[in-house]
Amino acid sequence: MCRVIGLPGLHPHARRLDLVEDAFRTLPERYLGAPPGFDVTYHVRLGDIGRTWEVRCTEHTARVRRGATRREPDVVIGSDATTWLRLRRGDLSGIEAFSQRLLYLRGDLDRAVAFEGLWRLPNGRPPLLRVHNVHLPGRRISVLTMGEGREVLLLHGLGATKASFYDTAAALSRDGYRVHALDLPGFGSSSKPATAPYTARWFADTVAGVMDRLGIDRAHFVGNSMGGRVALELALREPERVGALALLCPAVAFVKRKRGYHPIVRLARPEIGFLPHSFGRDRIASTLTGLFHDTDAIDPYVSDVVVDEFQRTYTSPSARFAFLSAARNVYLDQPFGKHGFYPRLADLERPALFVWGSHDPLIPPGFKRHVAEWLPRAEQIVLEGCGHVPQVERPDQTNGLIRRFFAGADALGTARRAREAA
Repeated sequence: MCRVIGLPGLHPHARRLDLVEDAFRTLPERYLGAPPGFDVTYHVRLGDIGRTWEVRCTEHTARVRRGATRREPDVVIGSDATTWLRLRRGDLSGIEAFSQRLLYLRGDLDRAVAFEGLWRLPNGRPPLLRVHNVHLPGRRISVLTMGEGREVLLLHGLGATKASFYDTAAALSRDGYRVHALDLPGFGSSSKPATAPYTARWFADTVAGVMDRLGIDRAHFVGNSMGGRVALELALREPERVGALALLCPAVAFVKRKRGYHPIVRLARPEIGFLPHSFGRDRIASTLTGLFHDTDAIDPYVSDVVVDEFQRTYTSPSARFAFLSAARNVYLDQPFGKHGFYPRLADLERPALFVWGSHDPLIPPGFKRHVAEWLPRAEQIVLEGCGHVPQVERPDQTNGLIRRFFAGADALGTARRAREAA
């Protein structure tokens, strides 16, 4: 709870309202600006005091007014006065507030999260997080950055976005890490080039390019599903860029494919994604639920946000093409042979933690034995009663494993550098 100071003689509700009014009144002078073409209207609703503010942000200016106009908001942010004041003081990040269900969002999720990064905090401090774009040849990558310290990159799975790592980003940023959660190209708010190959190698090149633009020489990685495969690809091709790898149900190469599907997938063309069609809401919700073993772990509100975001994204033909291309490449990844995944995995130099879900319907824990055969020095853990997205279904346990693993890798790295300097 925040401590209200000053304003003697006023009722606590009036004092709180005065502080909230001041927080909104000073927003324009603390505005950091936005990218060219940015024009977003936010409605901020504080239910406990029954007030709404409209905040319209453009490239150079922010305008604030109490009450809502007839202008349809692009984003609605709802909370309570105490939480809002904590956000404005920098005591709490929006990601943490969302994770703790102290804040709700409606509309474009990325723009909602980006709101916090548009304003300086009191005393000129930078915001606790920012959503920004990294431009590479032929593609634009949307990145959430928060925290200070050792660098960590978070890579999401097929069809997901950086939102699947909100809890992890918040946890690691409070633990001495500077965290960058990416929307891989073709997904989320990143661009979706229609001629891109969407292979693990291409994604890895993209991640390396993002690191270059952000001035990151080396980082730890957390990757879920396809993101785990991309992290492994980068570690195999550019090991000097990678510290340690925390791989959550990574999309390793299938050893026994359903042969009836294999030729169909090989012949199927992702270009069909350009044909007009849509994914029904019930179908999306059912697919999302199927990724979890404990469906009670899915907050219904968060599920609705994810489904809305998926529907919004996949109205784009280029997004459907990207999804189908990436899915096809994951399925057809060769397990063996000269350039097969597992013989290459044996050459992995960096410390790796593989976390599997006991009830993962996509990448079952049976893959553990193949990893053990080709990379016996890797640490492997099976989370009982968990599905395909452990950072969402079991966030506390998963984030604890990641923290412990990275701390150990950092300690070993420090000891090694000390020996080399001696």
